[in-house]
Amino acid sequence: MVCTVANWRTWRFGWLAGLVGGLATLASCALAQGDSGFLKELRIGVLPRGPLNAITDVAGVRVGHATLRDSQGVCTGVTAILPHGGNLFQQKVPGAIVVGNGFGKLVGSTQVEELGTIETPIILTNTLAVGVAARAVVEWTLRQPGNEDVQSVNPVVGETNDGYLNDIRRPSVRPEHVWEAIDSARGGPVAEGCVGAGTGTVCFGFKGGIGTSSRKLPARLGGYTVGVLVQTNFGGVLQIAGVPVGEELGTYYLHDVLSRSDGSCMIVVATDAPLDPRQLRRLASRALYGLARTGGISSHGSGDYVIAFSTYAGNLVPHRTSERVRTVTLLRDEELSPLFLAVIEATEEAIYHSLFEAETTRGRDGHVVEKIPTGRVLEILRRYGRIR
Repeated sequence: MVCTVANWRTWRFGWLAGLVGGLATLASCALAQGDSGFLKELRIGVLPRGPLNAITDVAGVRVGHATLRDSQGVCTGVTAILPHGGNLFQQKVPGAIVVGNGFGKLVGSTQVEELGTIETPIILTNTLAVGVAARAVVEWTLRQPGNEDVQSVNPVVGETNDGYLNDIRRPSVRPEHVWEAIDSARGGPVAEGCVGAGTGTVCFGFKGGIGTSSRKLPARLGGYTVGVLVQTNFGGVLQIAGVPVGEELGTYYLHDVLSRSDGSCMIVVATDAPLDPRQLRRLASRALYGLARTGGISSHGSGDYVIAFSTYAGNLVPHRTSERVRTVTLLRDEELSPLFLAVIEATEEAIYHSLFEAETTRGRDGHVVEKIPTGRVLEILRRYGRIR
């Protein structure tokens, strides 16, 4: 929706009818412009959000997108997440990967599991573009100053299948799109919805996409930040803050209007807490609880993965060093529970953002996926007493 001057003229000169119509238009415009803004009024969990409510609230983390759309059925893209702005291969971050349901293609997972480090940008794209993206990441890494002698690179590339809206068999994602996403990655606010790897995805029968959120622990709990970014392309029975929104809308798995729930959800978790790979694996596993809170069911055909990393500067892993012993700082396991809660809440909210920041999208063969009806959702949440 576009808020035009004509809306204001109707309101100003149409007397009572114009007043009512104008107010309705203004309300609709507020929803269209605010998108997921009303979620600020909806308390999702108990921990405070970060200043940006994004994965980039974790200092140093950068996000970039390349969005591909055309009139011939291309509706896809690439999203890049960089744990820090330096040479990732030379200064690796501790990392872990957890598999919720393994119907997917996650390049690089075995080396991350074995060594506990991530040494490249994390790339999200569509299923059939994983090979191209992996090769592009390798080429990008080899070109970085300081990597002239590198002969082995472990790219981390995840995917969801956007084949309903996107002509996925067309090789539309090319290496330059991956490089564009990486090179455009910045800190600060993160574009959400129908962008990058979320351009052609579907979530709970509505348009899905990219979503992000964060939580910051109080100072007495360490003041650490947990940020989450999701690529949503899955189904189930949508709940928002415990409210059965999917049932109320009549759109949910096993209902007549939606007979399938297969898809995938990629979840990327960043934190500045000093965690090792074992602890990051524990943190990553809790992100799946946030997925479950939204009503996702990890169906048979759903590839649900969590990639987690820590940016704590003292624990970066140098590619080469003359030191035989490495000293790290670790948070005690007894102090992890607040981080577990933070990642659950941030994952849940990030999924909501992916829905409410998306827009109705027409893709290949005339397929259309509607944006979630924000106005109706607001009415439902108000009726259940979850929002004023």
